Amino acid sequence: MGARMTQELAISALNRAIQHRRPAPGLIHHSDRGSQYCAKAYRTILQENGLVASMSRKGNCYDNAPIESFWGSLKNEMIHHQSFETRAQAESAIREYIEIFYNRQRRHSRIGYLASAMFAQSFTRVAA
Repeated sequence: MGARMTQELAISALNRAIQHRRPAPGLIHHSDRGSQYCAKAYRTILQENGLVASMSRKGNCYDNAPIESFWGSLKNEMIHHQSFETRAQAESAIREYIEIFYNRQRRHSRIGYLASAMFAQSFTRVAA
């Protein structure tokens, strides 16, 4: 998380995701058309790791519907119900919501009412 959505922030997040998840070449990386995702340095990292860049079509909000749904859930289930005195408090609460509740406990109707982590685990087992 950062105060601004910069190219450096996006690159840092991408590098952390690659290091943590170690995606196989050919993985499709989808993003919106933000300048940070179009940046040469960002696209170079995708290419160096064999990831295929996919961007939403101009003016088509449905391409990003899954992440927009996530932002809505985060705001409605957590952000709008709390006040934060510092950015650090907000970052900590958001991290806990995502890592503990949203990924491991919250059931998602689109994936058979499983938590995201359970779905990913079963998907990985089937793919192996």
